[in-house]
Amino acid sequence: MQAEHIEIVDFLRQHQPFTSLSDEVLQQVAVQISIAYFKAGQQILEFGAEINDWYVIRSGAVEVFRRNGELYNRLSEGGFFAEFGLLRNKRVRFPVYALEDTLVYMIPEPLFTELFDNNEEFADQVEVEDRTRLRQAVARREDANELMTARIETLVSREPVLLPASATAREAAIRMTEEGVSSLLVVTTSDDQPMAASRLVGIVTDRDIRDRLVTPGLPFDTPVTDIMTAELTKVEHNQFVFEAILLMLRYNVHHLPVIKQGLPLGVIALADVIRYESQNSLFVVRSIFNAQTVEELTALASDVRACFSRLVAEDANSRMIGGSMAVIGRSFKQRLLEMAEEKFGPPPVPYCFLALGSMAREEQLIVTDQDNALILDNRFDPQLHDEYFSNLATFVCDALDACGYTYCKGKVMATNRQWRQPLKVWEQYFSEWIERPSPEFLLNSAIFFDLEGVWGETHWSEMLNDLIRRKARSNSRFLACMARAALMRTPPLGFFKGFVMETDGKHTNSINMKRRGTAPLADLIRVHALAVGSAAHNSFERLQDIIEAGILPPGNGPDLRDALELIAMVRIRHQALDLQSGIEPDNNIEPENLSDFERKNLKDAFQILSNAQKFLKFRYQPGRAV
Repeated sequence: MQAEHIEIVDFLRQHQPFTSLSDEVLQQVAVQISIAYFKAGQQILEFGAEINDWYVIRSGAVEVFRRNGELYNRLSEGGFFAEFGLLRNKRVRFPVYALEDTLVYMIPEPLFTELFDNNEEFADQVEVEDRTRLRQAVARREDANELMTARIETLVSREPVLLPASATAREAAIRMTEEGVSSLLVVTTSDDQPMAASRLVGIVTDRDIRDRLVTPGLPFDTPVTDIMTAELTKVEHNQFVFEAILLMLRYNVHHLPVIKQGLPLGVIALADVIRYESQNSLFVVRSIFNAQTVEELTALASDVRACFSRLVAEDANSRMIGGSMAVIGRSFKQRLLEMAEEKFGPPPVPYCFLALGSMAREEQLIVTDQDNALILDNRFDPQLHDEYFSNLATFVCDALDACGYTYCKGKVMATNRQWRQPLKVWEQYFSEWIERPSPEFLLNSAIFFDLEGVWGETHWSEMLNDLIRRKARSNSRFLACMARAALMRTPPLGFFKGFVMETDGKHTNSINMKRRGTAPLADLIRVHALAVGSAAHNSFERLQDIIEAGILPPGNGPDLRDALELIAMVRIRHQALDLQSGIEPDNNIEPENLSDFERKNLKDAFQILSNAQKFLKFRYQPGRAV
């Protein structure tokens, strides 16, 4: 192979989608490539023209346009274009211009088609349209949700404790006590191999010692092989947990050896399965309502994190995880308010405790603070009643902080006198915010316009939501202000769709997935939801109402839904990995830790957010009918 072909192979090997191809295939591609050069401003592809090559940018940059002249994409080194036209009657569908002096590799259509047809991963990476690729990535996760199961190896917490077959029952009992286990795996041994590599011949449990040794009165030096279970019921490490449960039920056994590559990996006991089930969100909620003290509630914080990790391991989607965490957070609030009323006595006037922000939207994750407020009965008299509600709010907020829901840095909490007001004052607040939005209001709009009553007179929160829907929908000035606030946080995309990273602080070279991803998406969806009068709280439900209202350009609604799911899941998986690694989870990901495929999908999702923000800015302007 000539030197120029070697250089081409080296280049292709570093860029998607060629990384999935073998060196042999890359060499075949290199010898068939043509090279072309375009000056800045020169048109490379004209709409409707016949096309016979697929283009890969070696150096420079290009702009891809829709047929209506709207900019569709900017691509730089490693980017590719023209696949859509090649796969659709070989006519250019997206005109392309050189933004800079640009060198391109041109791969002939027959070769491109061969690669596309014969290499699934290559085809997945190329895909004909960004939105399709993103939809497929999200769909794979949705398909995986149907499994909703974890592998048995996730329950194995330690290496198996082995006992040679020549041991006695007494030696077995001593070994169980020393190791703090309730079962031992019995293996044959020899001088020329380690015990871990020996043949598994049985299992002996503490129950065997009771039932087969002590009860019949056998001597303690009875060979362990006489009391062990030789007909083993065992499982492979990669079977599902539910299969282990079925085996335990079918054969009435409480211990199962776990095998990997023919060797014992560990033993799972019925207690492990019960512990696993205790991380179920319903079990956690029940534990919350059974807790009798704040200390007992605080002790459940680790169970909440384990529940979060389990949901991620089972491939739950972001809506399931956010909803489960919100239910758990709401349960903490409700149990604490019960305790507060037991401590301070019945409330002097009725009240409603509000959840605000992500908990109200049912999009809460494991890294969260507390946003809450109190609606008080209109008979509330500060001189007579405020001490009670101040004490109640302080008790609840302090306990929430102890349980892992940190104080709100913006002091949006019921402990703040400003957010502990009678219903009529709250009605005045929202009326003024909608009719005369101020800069201070814009800072808090992302929190207060997602509200839900969690305790007490919860129908008051619905009255406020009704007021908001009634007043906001037809107020173009308010919606324009909300839209402006929603544009304050932008996706982290640079000029060429590269990531823009944090540049200072302890999270340098990372991306805050909440501030630059899920939060701006929730913000813009909220604006559209207010405009169409949606009564939904959750962003996915709001988006469905928005789609049905028909105010978005065709296809944009499903795109936004996919983008929200993908960005949220990247954030969720990052937090789960932090928990697994034993470090404090946060919202900051390092793109270098993502695969090429994940980075590409993430860029697609951020581009959808960027385009949606442009549409938001265009649609909502003061005095413009919506």
